[in-house]
Amino acid sequence: MLTIRGVDALSDVLSQELLERAIGVIYLPETERLSHYFLARLADQFDAVIHLDETRAVEPLGANIAMGRGRGAGDIPVCRLNRLRKKS
Repeated sequence: MLTIRGVDALSDVLSQELLERAIGVIYLPETERLSHYFLARLADQFDAVIHLDETRAVEPLGANIAMGRGRGAGDIPVCRLNRLRKKS
């Protein structure tokens, strides 16, 4: 984690406009630069920055996950999703 606030030299560098990639955009190669990136000043937006050198794609939940046995605390079990879909 890189703390920005209170570190003048770092704050000065990260106050310059840099390209920031939007999260959750639909990938359109022909308009990627215009639709996926925008100019941002990190020091104005954030108190700290975390940089990850490596990431991996999110994997979908399997169809057989039982109630309460998702991969993480925030998962919605598949059986609950199926009940919600039937009501709509």
